[in-house]
Amino acid sequence: MASLTPNKNALGTVFARHLLRRTSFVFSKTIIDQFSVLTPSQAIDLLLVNDTLTLPLPYDPSPTSAPDGFWTEVPSTTTLPSAFNAQTRKRSIVAGWWWFNAISSPTLKYKLCHFLSTRFTVEKSLCGASTYFYDHIRLLLFYAANGNYKELAKKVTLDNSILIYLNNTSNTKSAPNENYAREFFELFTIGKGPQIAAGNYSNYTEADIVQAARILTGFRVKSDRSVIDAITGIPKGYNVFSSHDSTSAKLFSSAFGNTSIASATDANSMDTELNAFVEMVFKQHATAKNICRKMYIYFVKSTITAEVETDIITPLATDLYNNGYNILPVLRRLLTSQHFYDLDDSNATDETIGGILKSPLQQVSEMVTYLKATIPDPTTNSYEFYINFWNNFVHNTFLTGANMTLFDPDNVAGHLAYYQAPDFDKAWISSSTLIAKYRVGESLLDGYNRISGNSSIKAKINISEVIKSGNFISNASDAFTLTSELCNDLFAQVPDSDRINYFMNSFLLQGLADNYWTSAWDSYLSDGKNSVVEPRLKLLVTKILSAPESQLF
Repeated sequence: MASLTPNKNALGTVFARHLLRRTSFVFSKTIIDQFSVLTPSQAIDLLLVNDTLTLPLPYDPSPTSAPDGFWTEVPSTTTLPSAFNAQTRKRSIVAGWWWFNAISSPTLKYKLCHFLSTRFTVEKSLCGASTYFYDHIRLLLFYAANGNYKELAKKVTLDNSILIYLNNTSNTKSAPNENYAREFFELFTIGKGPQIAAGNYSNYTEADIVQAARILTGFRVKSDRSVIDAITGIPKGYNVFSSHDSTSAKLFSSAFGNTSIASATDANSMDTELNAFVEMVFKQHATAKNICRKMYIYFVKSTITAEVETDIITPLATDLYNNGYNILPVLRRLLTSQHFYDLDDSNATDETIGGILKSPLQQVSEMVTYLKATIPDPTTNSYEFYINFWNNFVHNTFLTGANMTLFDPDNVAGHLAYYQAPDFDKAWISSSTLIAKYRVGESLLDGYNRISGNSSIKAKINISEVIKSGNFISNASDAFTLTSELCNDLFAQVPDSDRINYFMNSFLLQGLADNYWTSAWDSYLSDGKNSVVEPRLKLLVTKILSAPESQLF
């Protein structure tokens, strides 16, 4: 049976790699070694540290004059967000700001923040001003650190980006708009469940959507960001009672126990009414189960068998429900369990380790952090980081080409990999994404955009220098040791000797004897000239990074 029994042994190297990949966008030999001697619970303690932002604010270096060049967390009373130029670029820059912080912090906060973005979805290209999107990302980060899903569901309802994206800012008593109400049920919280009749999805009905939309009337975007939430400190929308449907109580179906929610009597009590609605939805055990299934798909694997539903999802959902929808204790139980480490059965066909295809975001983050890419400093060299490296290469070329424009999925349901059964993560591999996914490593190793155009990307993995001074290869002069240790870390599963020999002989030695490499490496250490070792290492690592095994984690 699938087991949530804790794994109390030291992680060891393989399990340390697995945990780090699934919980962080930082993947380094130093942290793998640190985690390997810890128990899963001890490692989770480190992953839950809520560190400060490495990069406090995003910055647009083109143009450099205020108010275009920078954001501030303190809203301006004189400059509206819509007055900023180049909103599309600025939204991309906010995403780049988030990513730089994510690859600078080996914590769960950023992976959980990204998970929350797959649930409370916006398309950043359709969510209004870049400052609203910035506030949205900060809201997700706040609740990734604090971990309460129910409270986020309340706060996100007045998030300016969500109000615009799902049209709730135009939801009025005289012209109801059901978009947000529908997605709140279907995507954000309880999920449909099996349809049992026309308009009845078992977990809610079409009539429930109508009533929810009535509750959600009158919430509006605050264009100058001057209304600040008392809990999060983040700008939000505001309540307009004259647009709110207060004609009668809102009556819900038997799916919600025929609950009746009294209508607000003024702008302040609109919050009370909203709170009662959210509490009603989260009172349903189906809501906790739906959230836990989504967490399982994101952090473990996409296949939820009847056994997993009974032994993993149901007890986790009970925990989530009983602790008021605080995610972090539930994630701790899941990520320390025998099930998470494939220790609860001997079936090699349903492994968790290597059981998910890497997202493009995961792929580029691992390459940059493990292979110590030299990227521009966003503080001292903001133009090269934000414009040349992030915007032109990572965001507009690689992530777009791999069909994962960050925080900008195809629709409100999000990226196919996180919701579309039965393929789920298999959606990351297609004929249209292969070039980007297979050539991103080559681009970073060359310092040029090998996906499209061959322009400089202003970043580079200097592979011979990294291996010489990176302290992650125990004996780089030995061809087999070098190849095997690279494969072991860059693949989810440890490859057999035949596979290692294939990479070593085909790309590092290229038909020559082992001692050729030893001599070449020793010469490089002696005279610093890498003309022999660099091209061989680049070829070897390029082929490892583009191998099928490297696509899994």
